[in-house]
Amino acid sequence: MISVTKPFLPVRESFDKYVDRIYQSNWLTNFGPLERELTEKLKQYLNVENLLLVNNGTLAMQVLYRALDLKGEVLTTPFSFVATTSTLAWENLKPKFVDIDSTSLNINPSLLESQISSKTSAILPVHVFGRACDVWQIQEVAEKHNLKVIYDAAHAFNVITHENRNILSYGDASTLSFHATKLFHTIEGGAIIAKDEAVIKECKKLINFGIAGYDRIEGVGTNSKMNEFAAAMGLAVLENIDDIMAERQRVHETYNKLINAELLPNSIETASNNFSYYPILLKDENICLNVRDNLLANEIMPRRYFYPSLNTLDYVKYQKCPVSENISKRILCLPMYPSLTDEDISKICKIVNYVSK
Repeated sequence: MISVTKPFLPVRESFDKYVDRIYQSNWLTNFGPLERELTEKLKQYLNVENLLLVNNGTLAMQVLYRALDLKGEVLTTPFSFVATTSTLAWENLKPKFVDIDSTSLNINPSLLESQISSKTSAILPVHVFGRACDVWQIQEVAEKHNLKVIYDAAHAFNVITHENRNILSYGDASTLSFHATKLFHTIEGGAIIAKDEAVIKECKKLINFGIAGYDRIEGVGTNSKMNEFAAAMGLAVLENIDDIMAERQRVHETYNKLINAELLPNSIETASNNFSYYPILLKDENICLNVRDNLLANEIMPRRYFYPSLNTLDYVKYQKCPVSENISKRILCLPMYPSLTDEDISKICKIVNYVSK
């Protein structure tokens, strides 16, 4: 079976040297030495000042909403993984969907102002497939209406804009997912990146039961700290990150040579590509399903990222988003991971090219 993704596992010696340190320290969680080391190394690698590790990308978002004291409505995209919407609903915030741009597949910034109301407190865009949002136009709208901007950057590890800035440095804050399927992972994990250090301090208190100091609890908190074994995996993976990125670029470029170019979504090149995903866009849903079924019949597992359009979920109020609803029915992500062979890519492309005619 060729899966849509395959988690990268470092050589055992690399991981074991960090595990040995855990056994030596007997420190398993609660901001241990490996968690602190990974924090500093990621801050340096990503060129960001304020970063907090958490135990998954979903709780990173929920904690950040609380730290920023969001209320009422949040403008967001309907074209994303379900966590973008479910985290808002879980925190009793109302997602207000803004349709996507048909080229970038990100939230369409020209539609934002028409959706702003007196109840709007923030904008929650997503850098879909690691493609940078129009952070400049989004910021302009946010400043005009005094709104917070939080980026769901789960796909956007180390994406660099044409201004030579990490995409994580835009807006008020961003969240990352370090799930096993991501190009950088800690098995399960995530991070919060914020412009204001005070936001990180508040988040750190929130992820540790509201504990603000020895024998001092300030408000309601939860438990979403990263443990030392997850940090160990992160440190071992980070040692290999340049090779991971190079291999993902090889896979991406091989696909580009073999796939029918008409199936590739257009893109707006305002930032680097981190080769997180390889989406194709079929002519209609029937062809999309036919391609998927033929791949599955050959033990190749694509994924309908992202289907369904989130504005159609049964726990949100339906808001018409015709571009997202159309794209979500026609898009398919092909297998993408460093160890994918040229032979496998050729097999995938032959099936896709033939069935999609």
